[in-house]
Amino acid sequence: MANDMADEKSILEDKIRHIDEQISLLEKLKTQYQHKLKALEIRPTTTTFQKPSCDTINDEKVALFQRYFRGRDSVYAHLWMNQKSGKKGYSPVCKNEWVRTLCKKPRVKCSECANQAFMSFDTTAVKRHLLGNDVIGIYPMTEDEKCYFLAFDFDKESWFADINALRQSCEALGIDMCVERSRSGNGGHGWIFFDEPVPAFLARQLGTHLITQTMSERFELDMKSYDRLFPNQDTLPKGGFGNLIALPFQKEAVDKGNSVFIDKQGNPYDDQWRYLSSIAQVPFVRVREIVDMAMANNAIMDARFAGGEAEHEDPWLRLPSGKKRFKTEIKNLPSSIQAIFSNRLFIKADNIPAPLLNKIRHLAAFQNPEFYKKQRMRFSTHATPRVICCAEFDRGYLSIPRGCLDDLRTLLDEYGVGIDID
Repeated sequence: MANDMADEKSILEDKIRHIDEQISLLEKLKTQYQHKLKALEIRPTTTTFQKPSCDTINDEKVALFQRYFRGRDSVYAHLWMNQKSGKKGYSPVCKNEWVRTLCKKPRVKCSECANQAFMSFDTTAVKRHLLGNDVIGIYPMTEDEKCYFLAFDFDKESWFADINALRQSCEALGIDMCVERSRSGNGGHGWIFFDEPVPAFLARQLGTHLITQTMSERFELDMKSYDRLFPNQDTLPKGGFGNLIALPFQKEAVDKGNSVFIDKQGNPYDDQWRYLSSIAQVPFVRVREIVDMAMANNAIMDARFAGGEAEHEDPWLRLPSGKKRFKTEIKNLPSSIQAIFSNRLFIKADNIPAPLLNKIRHLAAFQNPEFYKKQRMRFSTHATPRVICCAEFDRGYLSIPRGCLDDLRTLLDEYGVGIDID
């Protein structure tokens, strides 16, 4: 009799365990479907597309274009393509290009050539671009290391949701940001324009702060966004021009519905020129004001420096890892969170507010010393990430290295949140 009861109990426990496993799988599946549904809801629509009015080009429109899209005047780049291999890229426009006795490409870089005769970025170049005779890009940083605009580059499937979240961060600060669908249609650029040249390092601090603020609301935003600013460096690389960005309104791309400004639903504005002229250029004093406020609140970049303490940092404001602590207000906090301690620390993301998830992710992020070393030496930082992040998000779990556990406990204690570790 006792054996029968024990067998029945074991069978029931197995059934309950099986049901729990099914519930867990269904919860994960539900989370995946919710993410897909959210992506569909915010995906840009193309069914209502109407060709924007960029066809007629006159001197007034060219002047308007040059007022907003300004960079290094003494040189600009254009798109080239090898008809045989299909390879393409951008190179500076030079009068001596491919002249046998003068041009030594590709053995000698254009920036190092003794016979360089670069063409100026003038009205002729702008007209060729707008009429579809050329595809040009400009170098945002001027010779004195200033810039007239700040641009953000987004790609991947989530680009539209990411750039719309950034647009909201700009609106919260009273900044106009134009959103341009890229030439390929698979990404976008966010443009912020200044009413006078702003030091590149200051413009990049503004951009870094905006990305950090956006991450606090949308933790899915990739850390690589810090590397997608134009200009890409605080200073010019030795002998170089800095990175370039392709300009919008190129006729061939416009005819396909790309390289134009779009609204929050992803639809192009009917009158692109009227929309551009309505965009307010941010005054220098406002840029300085926002950056100063962000620095005072430690909100420029929420990632610690590797290999040492930041200067003038109070020791009691540091977490065990050395990361400076700054407590921001977070609403709707759970009483506790669940985590699994395995090869990594897996944190169940359900019911955790995005700002807290973002702070947890930043515990596993640090600023890459190699980037700043190269920048100080005026070397190119191409393909050198500014931030290295060891956090990952997969199937409803945010995972960070196990060594971040002490930092995580400290962070959660500050907000009165417990942690249950399996």
